[in-house]
Amino acid sequence: MQLKIDEIFAERAIPADDSVRLLDEVMEEMDYTPLMRAYKRTGRRPATNPVTMLKILVYAIMQGIFSSRAIATACRRDINFIWLLNGEKAPNHSEIARFRSKRLTECAE
Repeated sequence: MQLKIDEIFAERAIPADDSVRLLDEVMEEMDYTPLMRAYKRTGRRPATNPVTMLKILVYAIMQGIFSSRAIATACRRDINFIWLLNGEKAPNHSEIARFRSKRLTECAE
């Protein structure tokens, strides 16, 4: 089970001008139709929401984290990654690598 950070605690721990909040706000406005289409072809429900997974990958790159294992660790230990997950199960390194190598390439324009 993944920890969900209470918004009152998050307001104190993650400043309003933190890059993770800006990233989340900007990415909420994006159109994810190609990404969701890539998942519909497989027919199975992903463990982590594809939009959330993309947010995690983008934030990891912003933080200079590129290894799937390091990203998976950050999803369990770093408050900003946990906040982005918003209560969803933290992906493991295999899920992250598969998302990056297969799903993103399927929906890239």
